[in-house]
Amino acid sequence: MSDNVVKDKSFAFALRIIKLNQLLSAKKEYVLSRQLLKSGTSIGALIREAEHAESKADFIHKMAIAQKEANETDYWIELLYQAEYINKSSYESISSDISEINKLLASIIITSKSRKI
Repeated sequence: MSDNVVKDKSFAFALRIIKLNQLLSAKKEYVLSRQLLKSGTSIGALIREAEHAESKADFIHKMAIAQKEANETDYWIELLYQAEYINKSSYESISSDISEINKLLASIIITSKSRKI
């Protein structure tokens, strides 16, 4: 693991999403799981893109899009739980992970906006 917490956590989260998608596909649930797969794996990809942002504004923009994807992912996770595709313990575990990523992203965005350079 690197010293970039949000990068590491978003990558580990993407792996969880891929595994969850595989389980959901085995249950013959394809529509919601596909949405979850797209939004859940794009968070880390956007964070990686932000590492090579062209400017501070570009960095903030990419992190804000990652946060939007995280919020969307949280929605799909809750929907899958309410539709009884995932059990309570799985929901609580993965929901905790996405909540932590959301908090990290919010903090990074706020801090980045407050810095002068």
